[in-house]
Amino acid sequence: MQCCPSGLLCFIKWQTYLRRLTRKAITKSGLQHLAPPPPTPGAPCSEPERQIRSTVDWSESATYGEHIWFETNVSGDFCYVGEQYCVAKMLKSVSRRKCAACKIVVHTPCIAQLEKINFRCKPSFRESGSRNIREPTFVRHHWVHRRRQDGKCRHCGKGFQQKFTFHSKEIVAISCSWCKQAYHSKVSCFMLQQIEEPCSLGVHAAVVIPPTWILRARRPQNTLKASKKKKRASFKRKSSKKGPEEGRWRPFIIRPTPSPLMKPLLVFVNPKSGGNQGAKIIQSFLWYLNPRQVFDLSQGGPKEALEMYRKVHNLRILACGGDGTVGWILSTLDQLRLKPPPPVAILPLGTGNDLARTLNWGGGYTDEPVSKILSHVEEGNVVQLDRWDLRAEPNPEAGPEERDDGATDRLPLDVFNNYFSLGFDAHVTLEFHESREANPEKFNSRFRNKMFYAGTAFSDFLMGSSKDLAKHIRVVCDGTDLTPKIQDLKPQCIVFLNIPRYCAGTMPWGHPGEHHDFEPQRHDDGYLEVIGFTMTSLAALQVGGHGERLTQCREVVLTTSKAIPVQVDGEPCKLAASRIRIALRNQATMVQKAKRRSAAPLHSDQQPVPEQLRIQVSRVSMHDYEALHYDKEQLKEASVPLGTVVVPGDSDLELCRAHIERLQQEPEGAGAGSPTCQKLSPKWCFLDATTASRFYRIDRAQEHLNYVTEIAQDEIYILDPELLGASARPDLPTPTSPLPTSPCSPTPRSLSGDAAAPKGEELIEATKRNDFCKLQELHRAGGDLMHRDERSRTLLHHAVSTGSKDVVRYLLDHAPPEILDAVEENGETCLHQAAALGQRTICHYIVEAGASLMKTDQQGDTPRQRAEKAQDTELAAYLENRQHYQMIQREDQETAV
Repeated sequence: MQCCPSGLLCFIKWQTYLRRLTRKAITKSGLQHLAPPPPTPGAPCSEPERQIRSTVDWSESATYGEHIWFETNVSGDFCYVGEQYCVAKMLKSVSRRKCAACKIVVHTPCIAQLEKINFRCKPSFRESGSRNIREPTFVRHHWVHRRRQDGKCRHCGKGFQQKFTFHSKEIVAISCSWCKQAYHSKVSCFMLQQIEEPCSLGVHAAVVIPPTWILRARRPQNTLKASKKKKRASFKRKSSKKGPEEGRWRPFIIRPTPSPLMKPLLVFVNPKSGGNQGAKIIQSFLWYLNPRQVFDLSQGGPKEALEMYRKVHNLRILACGGDGTVGWILSTLDQLRLKPPPPVAILPLGTGNDLARTLNWGGGYTDEPVSKILSHVEEGNVVQLDRWDLRAEPNPEAGPEERDDGATDRLPLDVFNNYFSLGFDAHVTLEFHESREANPEKFNSRFRNKMFYAGTAFSDFLMGSSKDLAKHIRVVCDGTDLTPKIQDLKPQCIVFLNIPRYCAGTMPWGHPGEHHDFEPQRHDDGYLEVIGFTMTSLAALQVGGHGERLTQCREVVLTTSKAIPVQVDGEPCKLAASRIRIALRNQATMVQKAKRRSAAPLHSDQQPVPEQLRIQVSRVSMHDYEALHYDKEQLKEASVPLGTVVVPGDSDLELCRAHIERLQQEPEGAGAGSPTCQKLSPKWCFLDATTASRFYRIDRAQEHLNYVTEIAQDEIYILDPELLGASARPDLPTPTSPLPTSPCSPTPRSLSGDAAAPKGEELIEATKRNDFCKLQELHRAGGDLMHRDERSRTLLHHAVSTGSKDVVRYLLDHAPPEILDAVEENGETCLHQAAALGQRTICHYIVEAGASLMKTDQQGDTPRQRAEKAQDTELAAYLENRQHYQMIQREDQETAV
């Protein structure tokens, strides 16, 4: 068949037209460096070199698309600018920097070369003015080259080929810094997509503040006519009545577009909290969010940011720091009088974190993914927190002989959220505070801080500095004088407590149900709990004891006749003889972390919670965890079987902990031959194995928030920091141990060297017949669980078709992870089939195993859309909700190679 000249001419014109469209789309999408490089200029640029910034620039000279650089020790020979523009490729030991917002890595001398390839960071604001009237109000994708990428291509569903050689120059993927979508770096995957389509901002779009809301304002012109100056002066006089915040000019203004589905978030990070832990966590938030909604509190505090965002509807705040950081933010909100006040969530980075424990945020940040933290903040419950006023005035009845030159007449704070105390604990805190102020370099870790506390408390106990406390105070609560009762008790410490937690997680009022003579303790009931401590009860506090319950009251008048150490929410001082009044100030709006199960809707076809669960327990050493926590399969193989526990089906992890600790006392529980001679250490914790890419630790203070069924199915993993690693235990079996036996098949089938593996047709027939025991037997005999039939359907496809929940769970536990997103000839995954059939429980199993929720079939439908077509609105809502629980990607997505 001959090709006519006119047809060939049309084809050439069409190809030229496509190339023009491609260049135009690349220019608008941020991938200008994909286009052919411009000619190298002959003369160097005469513009002054810009400062390398590690913080967001809020001044009027801020650059559009400016990077936020942090030093990195990532290895590799090629930086992001490429060989043509890299000026450090011939140098040795050149420092590298990573942009926290878009994850590119360059040599420090090559930062200026990014202008030559016209690559900017994701824009965090937009310009205002007449020239930008037609600027679209939606957010464009910000495409970035990646030489290493986890996950799968959003177009073809295939994984990205990882180049393990450090000298590879090949770009394997193109991903968006906003929504985290990734495509293969080839025209068949990337250019077929609508490059100019609006960016969804990813699974955390509800908390991300779009850059279209943040406008850079123009400074008012000085060349105004006299009449306009008068009008302006008149306007200034009127605006001055609104307060100084309303009247002054700012380089940036916020113009939000309210939406009932959005919960915009401001993140305040105290980099000094918890042994400088906040300095690293701030980089993760800059990656997931708009950099202009993340604030470093060491750069001026929270007031400026709260003033700027005060008109944003549904605003939420995340305070990353200790309880003192939270109190700082709450006091600033009181000053600004925002209506309604935004609720405050907590990421605990301090030492005590009692308020964070009370609101279920845990006792300290370990390694929970930032993506999950953002989901918890978005879905947390809004609660109220009582706040109490403190008013201190000198006691006129105190004689001059009671004066102390080192005492002060003022309290460090005039409001408290957690507690106000005086006596022994305040004296220890005061010594710690003075030592840290004198030598701050010696208090840069949480462990050292706790060790200093312990040593100071012991020496103070030997000195008996607070043994005469009861002789120098008078306490009146709601008009009732408690002084006689206090003198009989002879306490060395008195605490006025607002929340249940105190002194790094202890419960001084006692556990619920232990105080029958009083009302249950709450943080929003308008009552304070007054508790006295002797040295005996203080010592018992750390092992579950409690103090002497004195009363619950609404108002306190405390009179001291000599200088006594006091502390207000951990801020200590030595207060001169004073009269102190405590009364309710107001209630703050807080975010309380909810239990995980409440985030997932219950469905009518789900099986009822079983009365009992039989779960295998395996423990992991800290050495193996740190080396392998990003590789789930290897970490599972390195774990050591501990035994089997039987717990109620609705157990949370607190109850499961008690069963596991009892397991150590039952020699028959672990089974013969199990290496359980080494007992569990007191510091062991649970591991969540449900995320798609890695394990992470669960804080002990949050165990009551997690059900056993939420973090494990047939096996639960615990981390024991004192367990030897697998490499240090030559007596243990190799990781490739045989599969555990099953009730269906007590004796595993032994494989001889010439035994033929079962055929794939046998596996398919066993799956279709829902013959669970036969499938297990074939698998142990060497059957391939990844076998496909003539239509490319996997065993998991067949198990979903028959609705066999047991077979589905077995395949999810034992088949390679690739089976989750395997597609048959019509492009459907097993999750597509389960959603179309309305199998809610099976959908839950597959999603929790890590299946992709964004995979599309040949009709372009996701599993959620298939559920909508099946008119199952509850299942569709569940699938949409669970997108917030999937790990987006590993945080370090760009490695300069």
